[in-house]
Order: sequence, then C-alpha cells, then structure tokens
Amino acid sequence: MNDHRRLGRELGIFDTDPLIGSGLPYWLPAGAAVRKAVEDYVHELERRHGYQHVNSPVLGKRELYERSGHWAHYAEDMFPPMKVGGEEFVLRPSLCPHHALVYRSRGRIRRELPLRIAELGGMYRSELSGVLGGLTRVRAIQLNDGHVFCAPEQAASEVSLALDLIEAAHAQLGIRAARYRLSLRGDGAKFVDDPDLWRRSEAVLREVLAERGCDVEEERGEGAFYGPKIDIQIADPAGRETTLSTVQVDFFQPERFDLRYADSDGVGRPVMVHRSVIGGIERLVAHLVEVHGGAFPAWMAPVQAVVLPVSDAEGAAADALLRRCLAAGLRAESAPADRGSLGARIRAHRLVPYQLVVGAREAASGGASVRMRDGRQVGDVPVEALAAEARPRF
Repeated sequence: MNDHRRLGRELGIFDTDPLIGSGLPYWLPAGAAVRKAVEDYVHELERRHGYQHVNSPVLGKRELYERSGHWAHYAEDMFPPMKVGGEEFVLRPSLCPHHALVYRSRGRIRRELPLRIAELGGMYRSELSGVLGGLTRVRAIQLNDGHVFCAPEQAASEVSLALDLIEAAHAQLGIRAARYRLSLRGDGAKFVDDPDLWRRSEAVLREVLAERGCDVEEERGEGAFYGPKIDIQIADPAGRETTLSTVQVDFFQPERFDLRYADSDGVGRPVMVHRSVIGGIERLVAHLVEVHGGAFPAWMAPVQAVVLPVSDAEGAAADALLRRCLAAGLRAESAPADRGSLGARIRAHRLVPYQLVVGAREAASGGASVRMRDGRQVGDVPVEALAAEARPRF
C-alpha cells in the first residue's frame, strides 16, 4: 500500500523533527514544488471564477473569536491565548472571522454582491498528540479557504457554483469523491442554539443537492458550530474516508459582525457562504501521494523533465538543453553521464514525466529524444511543447 508517511519521506515531500514539534511537518524541496503547483492552479481557477484574493494575519485578538462564536463553541480546539502588551492574542482556528472584517472594511451596496474572496492561509488546531500523523492530522494547516458574501436569494446559486468549482478541481487533481455528506447539527453546547438559523441554512443546502441530483448521506453532529455543511468525502487506496472539500451556509456570523449592504429597500444582511475547494494543503498532498504513488501528473510533478546525456561528450549540449527547459518554465534537472549507465539513470528517474535523452545526433541538432514515463518514445519534441503540455487545464 502507498502510505504517504513512508512515500513522503522517500520522495522528499516532507519530514518532521522533534525540535519543531509533533504535528508540525516541514516541506522538503519536492514537496514544496508539488504544493506550489497546486496552490498556483487553485489560485488561477478561483480567479477565473470571479474570486478576489486577500491575505490576513494568522492570529487575532481573543475578542475577535469571541465575536465570531469560535471562543464559545470551539475553544477546546484552539491554542491558548498569548498575552502581549496587556492584550490576549490567539492563533486563528479559521479564516472566516478575518474575511468578515474584510467585507466590513467599507460600506457595501447590493450591486457588489455576490462578493467572492479567497485566501490560502495558515490556521492552527490544538490537536492531541495521540491523533497526529504524517500530513493528515497536523496542528498547522495551510487552508484553501474562501467566502462568498451574497444576498439571501443568491445563496443557493453560490452554493451550486462552489460545488462546480470543487468538482472541476477534483477532476484536474485526479481525485474521485467517495460520497457527499450533509453534515447537520448535533446536541450540546458545541452548536449555536438557534433552530431557525439551522432550518434556513439546511433548506438552502437541501435545495441545491436536490437540484443537482446528488446522492447524499446525512450525518448528525458533524456540522460546523454555526450551521450545516456539505462535506465532500474522499477515500484513500485502503478505503479510509476523510473530508477534503466543504461548502457551508452561514447566517450566524454576518449577524455577529453586523454585516450589511445598502439597496433600494434600505439595508440588507448578507449570507456568508463558506467553501474550501481543496481543503488543507497537507491533507490534500497526503492523498495525492497515495493515489499517484509518486507518479504525479506532469503539471504537479516535482521534477517535470530530466536531461540525460548519453556520455560526457554530450554534456555541454545537455547543459544548454537544461537551460532551455528552465527558461520555458519546466521544473527540470540534469542527470550527467558520470552518475551511471543511461539505463540506470532512466530507472532512477522513473517517476519523472519527460526523460530527454541527448546522444550525438541530438547534440548536433540541439534537441533531444523524448522518452515518456510509461516508456513510450515520442521523438524530438520541442521543449516549448513539453512545457505547454505540462500545464494544468482549466
């Protein structure tokens, strides 16, 4: 089985160190390359779907999370406050309070809605040591988060558009959803005690799921503290299921932050649609490592092309070809002849999508004989064509 904890270290994706701490993995060069490729893809996908990107701090005053409701309903999952200059600051457990303040940063009018904002930002969860593991359960999460502020009558449409976005990203990433789950309120103080709020939010989600013809399983007690959510569940190769992407409808925080917009009828209260297209980067990469076994699609592969001179005589031509690959935007490296036989070097780079072999003929022409990862020989393909092929599709 492709266990990401083993493969991730073998492939140079991530590692951990007790001096940094449990649940705080760091990214090695190959992992940083995969992560950057995924981040760039999602950023562009969101931009093409009308999102504006923002950046916000990874901590805030305790008062912010008291206002948002996190402190009352979610404090056990948060890190304790830090006292600075007579004030208490908290590492954020979520980005939504910050985005509510982005919306509130100036007056809004009805014509601006829906306002879609997104951020890839850090958030922190005070997980117990016993549940931490690899990249799937961590204490520091880079979350692909986004919030749509819309008029109430726009909420169902925005939920459906968010699901479209999630399905497009999953297809590009090679992810198959195991099931859709409607996560609902449970008992106890963990959830906001406002039955009407829950009824309104749940009605929007049920309407969208029914219109899309989704097969949905319901789960009590798995909703967010402020409202129900659609969880897109994925399964690893061993059949273990986890939540990756989510869509939530929130009437609670717009009221807590007194969010408003002006229209011809006076003042309206927006609905806040939370959506995460790919969830936390750590959990996503863990899944991708296991699904692809390290043979990532070309657009996200840590190394997309390797230049392989047949002998030392082709070294200068191989170096020139490597520079052309890098200039064209490929993540490329060279495997010179002094590292072993050509066959050994090809085997050592078996996970690289494009293997560019440079013999005497190719050195004379300035090209390469391109060998694909699956063993196919495709001849002398221009570097620029390979670079175009190695980009994600939108």
